[in-house]
Amino acid sequence: MAQYVTRHVRVSAVILSMLAAVALAATPPGIAKNPSNARCKDGRYKECMNLEHVCPKFCPDSCSVNCVSCKPVCGNWTAPPVDSSPPPPVTTTPPSPPLPVVVTPSPPPPESESPRTPTPTTPASSPQPPSPSSPSPSTPDSSPPPSNPPPSPTTPTPRTPSSEAAGQQRVRCRNRYYPQCYGQQLTCPSACPTGCMVDCASCKAVCQCDYPGAVCQDPRFIGGDGITFYFHGKKDHDFCLMSDPDLHINAHFIGRRNKYMKRDFSWVQSVGILFGKHRLFVGAQKTATWDDSIDHLVLSFNGEQILLPETDSASWQSESIPTVSLSRAGGNTNTVTVEIEGKLKIMARVVPITEHESRVHNYDITPDDCFAHLDLSFKFYSLSNEVDGILGQTYKPGYMSLVKIGARMPVMGGDDKFSASSLFDTDCAVARFVGNRNVESNDNAVMLELPTLGCASRMDGKGVVCKR
Repeated sequence: MAQYVTRHVRVSAVILSMLAAVALAATPPGIAKNPSNARCKDGRYKECMNLEHVCPKFCPDSCSVNCVSCKPVCGNWTAPPVDSSPPPPVTTTPPSPPLPVVVTPSPPPPESESPRTPTPTTPASSPQPPSPSSPSPSTPDSSPPPSNPPPSPTTPTPRTPSSEAAGQQRVRCRNRYYPQCYGQQLTCPSACPTGCMVDCASCKAVCQCDYPGAVCQDPRFIGGDGITFYFHGKKDHDFCLMSDPDLHINAHFIGRRNKYMKRDFSWVQSVGILFGKHRLFVGAQKTATWDDSIDHLVLSFNGEQILLPETDSASWQSESIPTVSLSRAGGNTNTVTVEIEGKLKIMARVVPITEHESRVHNYDITPDDCFAHLDLSFKFYSLSNEVDGILGQTYKPGYMSLVKIGARMPVMGGDDKFSASSLFDTDCAVARFVGNRNVESNDNAVMLELPTLGCASRMDGKGVVCKR
């Protein structure tokens, strides 16, 4: 009996040790003692910085984030040195001019003319009685030319505009600091055929609305930290997009209330930019039906309307403030690039709500208004550590986003905090704008008493966004 008990105890001990080994094997190494997530902390990769990633289960001890691919990897990832940008410029500058080799299709036309000249000569001799004999010698002489005409129709230049026929624009890199890409012409992605820009670092055409500093759609923001979020606001209200001591931008929201929701569908109709004692307005004119060949942009500077020619690369520069300039970008109508030297650059495009979008998102758009609005892309050149606003706060050093990143639609609240009385008022709770308050109060009064730009632009409602 004692021997049986002893044997039973031994078998139980063996089973327990086997279960303990299985439990240890089921627990991935490193998970219990090390953090199971990691972030990219390299400020050069703003699209990935501070995004939280879950460590792979197969990592032995710990993981880090590869900021270039924005994916978690096992071990510690070190960023590659990027100081090798200056050397390439000298070596690669020559390759940029050869790009206009597109002229190669021009030679085929002259060749087509050469066969035309022999053809008239042959008929000249053919009318004579020896007509049957004349074609026979001419065929061997003209045998090489006939081989050339077939290729000329097969290689027509219209193939390059095929993308344009599909409505896709072509854009160029204009940053000379990237010689390997400078001057190259790229086609906009199908996702944004008429609203893209060139990322000269990767030499790829990217959608403006998918880049840091973008304010598009219902309005979807991509902050300076690379994190995407939504701010719904309220229709027919103005909100502070960005505020800094010498720059302030407000936006005017238009929208439509959906009876099945507790909020408005809203879009940015216009922006108002304040710097010093100057005011710049960029807006979308209300229209019932959309026609892209008609320009729906409304522009003004210090209360005077700007009429920008409807031609590609048309430009305007302020005579009183030469640092302020506007130019057509990527088309003849409904696009503009606004630049205040040393402060900011804005790419703006007027777009409508299409029937397809209305049907998919239940916007319930009616035939009397297509809700023309602005898709905006901001680039700031100089910001202080005090910068604030819906978009501006995301450029603050050490800013940590409060939105739920994992949510299907991460929404930023704070309507009351960012609300402004009108398009050019700097009375939102987070305002940092000082401007020219050190000048005489009379000058400030004149600036504040300027008429709203809504009347001058023939638009309904107040003006919209200002950014710096």
